[in-house]
Amino acid sequence: MPTTGPRAFGPDSDVLIAPVYLAGTGPGEVVFNTLDSAAGWTKVMAFGEDTYYTSPCQRVRIANVMDSHYGGWTISYAEDPLGVPDWITTFDRDTPREIVAAFTDTLVAGLPNNFADYLSGGEHHTGHTPATVLSSHQWEAVRDTWPFRMVSPDGHAAYRMRGGWLHEYDELMDPEKSTWRMSAGPDPLSAPSWQAYFSRGTPEHLITATALALTDPRPVVRPAFLIPDRHRSLVETQPLRLDQANPRTTAALARSSRSNVMHPVQPPAAAVAPVTPVIASSRRQR
Repeated sequence: MPTTGPRAFGPDSDVLIAPVYLAGTGPGEVVFNTLDSAAGWTKVMAFGEDTYYTSPCQRVRIANVMDSHYGGWTISYAEDPLGVPDWITTFDRDTPREIVAAFTDTLVAGLPNNFADYLSGGEHHTGHTPATVLSSHQWEAVRDTWPFRMVSPDGHAAYRMRGGWLHEYDELMDPEKSTWRMSAGPDPLSAPSWQAYFSRGTPEHLITATALALTDPRPVVRPAFLIPDRHRSLVETQPLRLDQANPRTTAALARSSRSNVMHPVQPPAAAVAPVTPVIASSRRQR
């Protein structure tokens, strides 16, 4: 199907847009729905619009904090639920939600057996790494640069791996120092539109799942008015067919763009008592 520039559509029209990493933030429901329905997970709303989730094992904390420096989503894992996190992943507020959902969906699915199904010998183990996923989609390494970087064929998305020694606590306190980073925009290296940070201990299969979403060639649905202005000349858009249209899509996306967290949710199971996650005050400014 031929593509058309976003300006050819009415501002309230839903369109199919690719690539996903330039499509804009998108609907928060794709993240919230999985977490709201995950068995045994608890949810707490705080400070008006901030949302916190805790896993049944108490090892995973997920926060969507509106007024933090990065906004978006922060996910931490601690083998000792009351100890310092083993790893932290941060998706800033402008990261497309399909990319965030790839990480959280895989996390929720694998956590009950400590990711055994995704490790060597597990039924969901693929043998892929983030680098092999990117290479299979014709991403190329940027030569003669350090840290190591790979860039998408269109030059508008990047994957970076930091080298050298860095104290693990530095990564946990400052996402900018994380070992791995994904980013996209007209200039994804120097002035990215969004960034995702993964500290050194983040399980590789979770980063790989994120890389698969990052490189997914399938278009995603957005209202035309939500496509970022600086991306409009860089994306491919197609009209949404009648059989693809959902009359609630535009309203949901518009609501997501304004509040990002105010969504109808399923109440937790009666047997599960809501538990407020333990969030250190310094974390709230991530």
